[in-house]
Amino acid sequence: MPAATTPHRPSRLRARLAAALAAAALAAPIAAAAQGAAAARAGANLDVLHYTARVEPDIAGKTLRGQVSIRLALRAEGAQQLEFDAGELEIEKVSERGRALVFEKVEQRLRVRLPQPGKSGERHEIDVVYRGAPRYGLEFHPERGEVYTIFSTSQWLVCIDAPSERASLDLTLTVPSGLKAVGNGRLVSKSALGGRRDSYRWRQDQPMPSYVYGFAAGRYNEAGGTGENGELRFLSAELEGPQLRKLFGDSADMLRFFGRRAGIRYRGTYSQVLVAKTVGQELDGFALLSEAYGREVLEKPEAQGLIAHELAHQWWGNMVTNRDWGQFWLNEGFANFMAAAYLEHRFGEAAYRERVDSWKRRVDKLRESGKDHALVYANWNKPTADDRAVVYQKGAYVLHLLREELGERAFWRGVRTYTRAYYGHSVTSADLRQVMERASGRDLSAFFARWVDGAEPAPAMPSRPDPAK
Repeated sequence: MPAATTPHRPSRLRARLAAALAAAALAAPIAAAAQGAAAARAGANLDVLHYTARVEPDIAGKTLRGQVSIRLALRAEGAQQLEFDAGELEIEKVSERGRALVFEKVEQRLRVRLPQPGKSGERHEIDVVYRGAPRYGLEFHPERGEVYTIFSTSQWLVCIDAPSERASLDLTLTVPSGLKAVGNGRLVSKSALGGRRDSYRWRQDQPMPSYVYGFAAGRYNEAGGTGENGELRFLSAELEGPQLRKLFGDSADMLRFFGRRAGIRYRGTYSQVLVAKTVGQELDGFALLSEAYGREVLEKPEAQGLIAHELAHQWWGNMVTNRDWGQFWLNEGFANFMAAAYLEHRFGEAAYRERVDSWKRRVDKLRESGKDHALVYANWNKPTADDRAVVYQKGAYVLHLLREELGERAFWRGVRTYTRAYYGHSVTSADLRQVMERASGRDLSAFFARWVDGAEPAPAMPSRPDPAK
């Protein structure tokens, strides 16, 4: 997801990134997960194991048709009603093993009734056929022959939006012939179909939260490179191969840097796609960035913080994931901080300090306006620009302060231990604290109480003298 705004970038880029923070509030997984307490979320009584999905967007018509088989295990004894997130999709049919199931669509939830109450651990495979004309979650650009996902998975796939719900994915995408496509996991096959259509199929074996599922397809130029443990792909409809290789020339170094800091190397293909417009988004195995942003980085390589931010999410966000959206800073604050750490590695300490100073100024502004907040939110519902500043910028600033508090060796040892311990799992701020305490041998209760669980009061304003005295 988009990095926070920093100073000294081109003015157009500053404006775009500021707008990105405002637009990020529309991200459906965040909004959907914030509709109620964890117990009230869709899928609370089930564990999704695997999705097998087939999606065919109509780029010219800005619609889609799809079907998904959801393999799941019941978590609750006697469960009979199952709920899924389904955005604004129109549900045509729900069945299991060919037998029609009773269902209803209530707001953005699909409710399915099993024929009889189930037992805890009992497995089911629910088949859903649907269609839609998404207003968000799926971007259509017919003039470019382009379609791509953006944040809101349940607007194009019936699923569970909760970040703690991980599942593997088999995704087949059908698009007009001649388009190049990118999706999650490894490409299993590409085949030509009738009607001048091509079918791409990807398989993601590592269970992942659904908000990082996605795809992009368009009339892309392509260049590539080699990372430490896999292939790099760079795609754009506007830039040519040499420009793409220059733009993403540091991607292999970013992968090495983050892999060493995490203590886990990235393996597999990683793709970076420039699309018509986006605020920037991480997905499993690839990132989407805007064409305009790509051109600005070509002019000023130091502005590649957003590239690093989205790439850092492959560890902090995708694999080590906030347990719920109230803990969102563990995704975004970490990615912001790690992007700055990479800029320090690439351009020197001054580049890092520039980021730190910008975070501090934003935190000071929050305090002065009375908008400071604990990093952990009880309810991440309709977040304001100030709320997002807390998560992105204050979150990164707190990690910087923790780095200074613990020193280089203990801090980075803690980051490695934390990432390894929770790789492929969901986390809370308490998990981070416990790991950092073990890594440093320090009691961090006061630090976390002040900076993570609390908010700094605004500085006292001097009282005005009474003119009558």
